[in-house]
Amino acid sequence: MLAELQVYFDGLCQPMNPGGIACYAFLIKTNGKTIYKERGLAAEPFSKGATNNVAEYTALMKALEWLVANRSEREAIRVRGDSRLVISQMMGEFKVKANAIVPLFQKTVLLKNKFSNIMFQWIPREENSEADKLSEEAYNNAFLDDPKLLDKIRK
Repeated sequence: MLAELQVYFDGLCQPMNPGGIACYAFLIKTNGKTIYKERGLAAEPFSKGATNNVAEYTALMKALEWLVANRSEREAIRVRGDSRLVISQMMGEFKVKANAIVPLFQKTVLLKNKFSNIMFQWIPREENSEADKLSEEAYNNAFLDDPKLLDKIRK
């Protein structure tokens, strides 16, 4: 068995939540070294589906999809995030009430159930700085990919 895989995930929605530009990011580490990272848009910019919670769930879901695609279901997985809501819902401590995140939650639970040894841990934002920085990079890159987004912010 390999060393524990650590997943750090983050999401944001700026310049307003809801209805801004929702971005996600995650990174996978083992033995303190990043083995994979990803970032991107979590929803259509300036849509009602663009929320911070959608971004957080998208980050977690994409991280678990990557782990499944890379056959990590039998590894020890520790998922860390600074979203108290997402971590608590994944641990069964909070119910999912928002219609916008129910499908994301359901898909994430299906993915979670593929792992034989997975745990979820809430961490303060300071301990999630790498994922936080990646989600901010995704936000900044959104403007490079689509300069018209700047016009929408100005309006």
